[in-house]
Amino acid sequence: MVSNLQPGQYTIPTGMRTLIMGIVNATPDSFSQDGCWIKGAGRVDAVVKKVLQQVRDGADIIDIGGESSRPGSLRLSEKEEIERVIPAITRAVKKVSVPVSVDTYKLKVAQMALDAGAVIVNNIQGVRLSKNLLRMISRYQASIVLMHMRGTPRTMQKKIAYNGDVMAEIIRELGKSVQECLDAGLTREQIIVDPGIGFGKTVENNCEIIARLSELKTLQCPILIGTSRKSFIGQILGQDEGNRLNGTIASVAASIINGANIVRVHDVKENKEAAMIIDKILRA
Repeated sequence: MVSNLQPGQYTIPTGMRTLIMGIVNATPDSFSQDGCWIKGAGRVDAVVKKVLQQVRDGADIIDIGGESSRPGSLRLSEKEEIERVIPAITRAVKKVSVPVSVDTYKLKVAQMALDAGAVIVNNIQGVRLSKNLLRMISRYQASIVLMHMRGTPRTMQKKIAYNGDVMAEIIRELGKSVQECLDAGLTREQIIVDPGIGFGKTVENNCEIIARLSELKTLQCPILIGTSRKSFIGQILGQDEGNRLNGTIASVAASIINGANIVRVHDVKENKEAAMIIDKILRA
């Protein structure tokens, strides 16, 4: 069944083919070693340059974030996050025709990003929602990504434990968040769910989530997954962040086969080509 994602003025079919969300880290300290925030003049130019390259490579959505969420990272001040992402979003939306997402959980940052032209809020704290944030997103007719995470980036990889069935817990907790969004006036066409690969999960948890991803369809929202360059790939292959492309493509392929509608990746061109082949095979 083909359904539509409706962020702002866009209507995007989510059942025709896999959508590619390109990751643009406006940070100096990204775990993936691709942060494009540099010192001095030209830092916004560096972010926009990367946005334009990802669109040329085939990105359907661009996701710009200013706060690193790598394991152990600390919360960034609101002022610093605004400085990193708002000028870049303001410039980027004028240069591309694809939807722009802001990767933030802070209300003021999200509102300024939506004012600047973003149409999606990618919220890594999607199981701990602010009602004010939801009402604001509803007013803007924007979309939200609800990601599952235990704790915070600083604590999420400590004392990882699930009471039995990891996927059942993810579905239950995301389901509550989906209902909160509906209660705030959003529709299912504005809500995207993400199981949060690597966010408070073990290697085994991550692999199980990918294998059982289709179970998230019970929430009746588009499914996004982000496996790109994640540490579970490194632990399986014994590779550092710069050498995880093959592992990423394999995990993306498995995710698409098991029901992912949107894949969030660093290497857009390579994953786009893989997704095109998988989509063609699945729809043959």
